[in-house]
Amino acid sequence: MGDKKRVLVKFSGEALAGENGFGIDTHILKFIASEIKELVLNNVEVGIVIGGGNIIRGVSAAKDGIIKRTSGDHMGMLATVINAIAMREALEHSGISVRVQSAIKMEAICETFIMGRAGRHLEKGRVVIFAAGTGNPFFTTDTAATLRAIEISADMIIKATKVNGVYDKDPMKFIDAVLLNEISYEKAMDDSIKVMDDTAIALAKDNKLPIVVCNMFKKGNLLKIINGDYSNCSVVKN
Repeated sequence: MGDKKRVLVKFSGEALAGENGFGIDTHILKFIASEIKELVLNNVEVGIVIGGGNIIRGVSAAKDGIIKRTSGDHMGMLATVINAIAMREALEHSGISVRVQSAIKMEAICETFIMGRAGRHLEKGRVVIFAAGTGNPFFTTDTAATLRAIEISADMIIKATKVNGVYDKDPMKFIDAVLLNEISYEKAMDDSIKVMDDTAIALAKDNKLPIVVCNMFKKGNLLKIINGDYSNCSVVKN
């Protein structure tokens, strides 16, 4: 890898939905593609994981017992594949070389996840979008993102959200909410602070993988973070 930086960026599915709250907003896709392109042009190797909440969530689908949780989660995994294909199209449209790798085999649509192959794609300057979560029910896409980040030896995982980072309380409800610039893994597992689910944080902690939570809608934010400017975000580390 030499002095090249390698990063995994996690986007929520809801972020792609924009104002609609569901589906895919192509304006947002275009914006994300331009931000990712900026990283690639600056010699950063980029992996991406996108959630599926803009289409369906396994937990929600299974809440009244008609759909089993396992099936609900499989539906959620397929939703992430839809988002991954949309993201691939937006990136290719902006001139970036991309591969989608799915944790569930679907050869007609994309590659199956193979760690070594993903690494070679990244070395060749291709963006790799990891779809279908971990391929297992009961695991979130946050956990999938952390797992893939560790597997590709990423320097950090960036969780790109709609807010600047992690606050001591909900910034949407409390005007005096304070942005926490640095948080320990233990503190991040606190119920009042929702960074990622506990499985994802525990996995990051065990592998000393820093988690950076930032606002995805601030232009240039991703590149700033990779260049070491953490002034407007939250970093979870030991």
